[in-house]
Amino acid sequence: MFSEALTAEVVGVSAISPRLCELRFDREGAALWGALYRLGRPVQYAYVAEPLALWSVQTVFAARPWAAEMPSAGRPLDWETLLALRRAGVELAAVTHAAGLSSVGDPELDAALPLPERFDVPEATVAAIARARARGGRVIAVGTTVVRALEGNARRFGALRAGSGETDLVLGPDFVPRVVDGVVTGMHGPGESHFELLRAFAGEAALRAGFEHAAAAGYVAHEFGDAALIVPGLARAA
Repeated sequence: MFSEALTAEVVGVSAISPRLCELRFDREGAALWGALYRLGRPVQYAYVAEPLALWSVQTVFAARPWAAEMPSAGRPLDWETLLALRRAGVELAAVTHAAGLSSVGDPELDAALPLPERFDVPEATVAAIARARARGGRVIAVGTTVVRALEGNARRFGALRAGSGETDLVLGPDFVPRVVDGVVTGMHGPGESHFELLRAFAGEAALRAGFEHAAAAGYVAHEFGDAALIVPGLARAA
């Protein structure tokens, strides 16, 4: 029987920043996760004044507790929306990715983000992507986290295949996606690190125009805000 207090030993400190440490807790497995869920607090940023409940920072389809903070692009997708997409012929598939922090407020450490993150792409997802390709469909990632998992997988193994691993892939204007055709994302403006990630799917001018339109129309930014769909060539196809 463990006490309610949770203790840990610092077993490593990163050369990047002393704020980045490796810990060894006094328990493991279900006992560790149970203590973290009871005693821990969700990651939240200063613009949200009130403490957040755990369910406020989880998507409805959250599963294994790998992520340090919510992969927020999927937050607007409730079960009603997901079922409506499926009825419309959209095939849904899942990945698990250890989404890390997007910012810690330390310029030196923030410049090194994102750090390497682990992924797990199941066989069912690889098969779903193959079916989409066979019928001429598109692969749309819900968030850059999913892009990183799929593209990092393909880069590690030479082609997309089922498996787990770790990726240090950083998206940006010079990155050409091999697996993903488009992305659902939150509202991110020029000067934000996430804005640069999205340049893997659209030019700077188009992203700026989209953000300016969203701001003028009253769309909400940050992780609890609105979402956008970015698919190169979609407007011409429509």
